[in-house]
Amino acid sequence: MSTIMLLLVGILLLAATGAQSVGVCYGNNGDNLPNAQDAVNLYKSNGIGKIRIYYPDEGILQALKGSNIEVILGVSNDNLQALNDAGAATDWVNKYVKAYSQDVKFKYIAVGNEVEPNDPKAQYVLPAIQNIQNAISSANLQGQIKVSHAIKTSLVANSYPPNDGVFSDSASSFIKPIVNFLVSNGAPLLANIYPYFSYKDNQQSITLNYALFTQQGTNEVGYQNLFDAILDALYAALEKAGGSNVNVVVSESGWPSEGGVATSIENAGTYYKNLIDHVKGGTPKRPNGPIETYLFAMFDENLKIGDETEKHFGVFRPDKTPKYQLNFN
Repeated sequence: MSTIMLLLVGILLLAATGAQSVGVCYGNNGDNLPNAQDAVNLYKSNGIGKIRIYYPDEGILQALKGSNIEVILGVSNDNLQALNDAGAATDWVNKYVKAYSQDVKFKYIAVGNEVEPNDPKAQYVLPAIQNIQNAISSANLQGQIKVSHAIKTSLVANSYPPNDGVFSDSASSFIKPIVNFLVSNGAPLLANIYPYFSYKDNQQSITLNYALFTQQGTNEVGYQNLFDAILDALYAALEKAGGSNVNVVVSESGWPSEGGVATSIENAGTYYKNLIDHVKGGTPKRPNGPIETYLFAMFDENLKIGDETEKHFGVFRPDKTPKYQLNFN
């Protein structure tokens, strides 16, 4: 084989492994975290090829220039109403996407995160998605960037057995028009999938082994782990909503290391390690992997509100030392 052929094979192998690496969500809700450039350097030194950021922080966008890291860029829920104005959406895309698009590898725009169907903001999600899509198209970036919304899996009812999954009556009028948009634009649905919370709230019927990918053998409906069951219930709901061709990107998944039920370095490390290994393949319903997945989160965030567990999802400590021994690629 010639030197040029060997080089090409090496490049293709690198591309293939890069495409299968997991991403990590970058939250910066802490007063002791590394600066944006140090954070991006940590992504690069650990071979983390994908990042999710929750709003257009220009410090992190500057740091991502030339990194070749694939980016999910978020529109914050507080900004949804403003982006119902087409001009404002165009300005947003021009300022935060088009201006960086030569040097930053945007992949998805997540227009809103976990908006509840009964939240007053829910009415603004679809128009904002459509306006951002139109602005992306006007910037001639529609071939590179897909526009979507990140949901909680609590929108799915009848989730067990997974084939019975369906969007709940309360969620249906909110999610179905979004699914129609995704179908029309060939875009994935983003979903935040947390076996931890399902286990915590249903310990009488869910075992820890099932949640941590350590169960031996499958259960009575053919599932070996809770992650696959949750994801396949969502796929079943999508099929019933007319989205049988819509792919799901797991835009968050994690396990806290302290602060609550079944939280420990050992359990969290087991979850992340097994998740990274597991998503190289598929689920019983969608066996052809890999499953594009983003770990939550890069750092522990000491200013997060809510339960104590919210502060302890980091795979790195604020001093940049790894909490677990993980191979991200």
